[in-house]
Amino acid sequence: MTVRELVGGEAIWIGPSSTMRDAARTLSANEVGALAVVREGQLIGILSERDIIRACAQGTDLDDTGTDEWMTREPDSLAPDMTVAAAAGWMLAAGYRHLPVVDGADLIGMVSIKDILWALTEPSAV
Repeated sequence: MTVRELVGGEAIWIGPSSTMRDAARTLSANEVGALAVVREGQLIGILSERDIIRACAQGTDLDDTGTDEWMTREPDSLAPDMTVAAAAGWMLAAGYRHLPVVDGADLIGMVSIKDILWALTEPSAV
């Protein structure tokens, strides 16, 4: 099984000037743990629920702070043709919980470690 099979072909994303509260609402509404941050159609970062928690813990005004202040810039990404097993090894070794899936310059989705574990334990996927 490849990483492409784990993404639905639509990434949940937000702009860099969107507020942290907007990001939290988008995460909650879509029941995801991370968002791609996109500017002019290009992936420039990733913002996770942990980033929002860190911002809250530091007293950040979520209504007056852009996602670009807390995002991870130039994140690593997975190629869609990477095997799930290879992606699992990389995510585990690096400690990633979420990674964008990029085909050339096109963001095609986001994969979580939960998606990877599901694929590795699903009998039809092995």
